Amino acid sequence: MLAATERLVVGTGIANVGMRHPAAMHGAAATLAEAYPGRFVLGLGGQRGDRPLTALREYLDAMDETARTVLPDVRYPRVLAALGPKAHALAAERADGVHPFMQPVRHTAIAREAAGPDALLIPHQFLLVETGADAARGAFRAVFGGRGRTRGGPYERNYRRLGYGDEDLGGERSDRFVDDVLAWGDEAAVAARLRAHLDAGADHVLLNPLAADLPSAVDVLERLAPLLTA
Repeated sequence: MLAATERLVVGTGIANVGMRHPAAMHGAAATLAEAYPGRFVLGLGGQRGDRPLTALREYLDAMDETARTVLPDVRYPRVLAALGPKAHALAAERADGVHPFMQPVRHTAIAREAAGPDALLIPHQFLLVETGADAARGAFRAVFGGRGRTRGGPYERNYRRLGYGDEDLGGERSDRFVDDVLAWGDEAAVAARLRAHLDAGADHVLLNPLAADLPSAVDVLERLAPLLTA
């Protein structure tokens, strides 16, 4: 993507720290940043062990140690997949911002306050241009209705901090929960949700269309573009 474009900024969201040695992570990121100055953002996340925040802090330490000798003059922004207060504090201390996955707009406002005015804030947003409530919610539940990455652990703890209860998080998720984390409706309704994230403090919103394939996803983005670039 970087090689095929001249101005596009590309980010990883999220490069799993459990899958890569910290030296390899820094080396790859610095190589891209050196080749394409100002156009690469490293997103980091994933759980490692029983104390994921401690493990992530140690991982960042190891990356920084590697950076002392491997491409030490190359800089690139890094953002963390931070959800809760402790993760936000770590991001404020050791990163350039946060990149939270599948959170409602009110979490964006919380993240902005926690990260501070100068941090990068890039929330992820699932979207579907579909005006039928049952069809839209059904499409989401087909992907996230069962057990998966957002069940238990830091995601569920964070949803409960935001006020969701057993009636929202059990089974196939409540209509309220689905409507809060999925932007659905016509093009204007979806665009309004995306702008709500910006109004809440986001610098950029990662758009993730629920689509059958890449061409279909691009078609959706093309339909939304006039409402988002005006």
